[in-house]
Formats: sequence, C-alpha cells, structure tokens
Amino acid sequence: MDPCAVQVCHCLDCQTLTGSAFRVTVPAPPGSFRLIRGEPRIYIKIADSGSRRGHAFCGDCGAPVYRQPTDNNPNYSLRLGGLDQRAKLGPPKRQIWTKRRLPWVTALLEVPEVEAQV
Repeated sequence: MDPCAVQVCHCLDCQTLTGSAFRVTVPAPPGSFRLIRGEPRIYIKIADSGSRRGHAFCGDCGAPVYRQPTDNNPNYSLRLGGLDQRAKLGPPKRQIWTKRRLPWVTALLEVPEVEAQV
C-alpha cells in the first residue's frame, strides 16, 4: 500500500455503491494486504464503458472491502474505511470524477461540527 496514493472518487458508481458522496481508496498490489477474517462476497458491476469490475464486500455486514484488479489496472483498490491503518493513510493526493462531485462537498469546512454523537 502506498500512503501517498490515497484518492477520492466522486463518480456515480462510487456514490451509489457507498451510499455516500464519494469513496476514498488506496491501491494495493496483489499480496500486499491480508484479510484478517472472513471471505468477502463479490458483486460484479458493469461500468458505463462495459468493463466488468468485481467489488468485494463483507457477507456479514455489507461493508465494502476492495475492488478486484482489472485488465487495465493490476492493483486492488482498497476501501479506506475498512482498513485498520486508515488514520495513517492520506490525506488524499488526488480527486477523480470531479465533474460528478456534489456541489456542497467543497463547503464542508463551513458546516458546524459535533465531535461525537450523543
């Protein structure tokens, strides 16, 4: 895993598959990470380009885990929220699909904060 390769994706697939405004990922070559327990289930998503992409998720809780390597990308795309080391990675160095970014994302620093939910 390269901590300098963390990126944010604003594409519609990432918004839909996360149920959020964007997805944060880090690439990882095969063999460079290990699952601590369980065997993920795979959902095959067909992109607008026709490319088939396998998205792994936890079969118990549904949490996204990674995107499998593809013909044009030999790396896994690890989902940052599922990594124990997530606080050590980042900040993101790149944003992609910004034409799909929700307009309010850039204004989050102006939104009032609450440190924990009560």
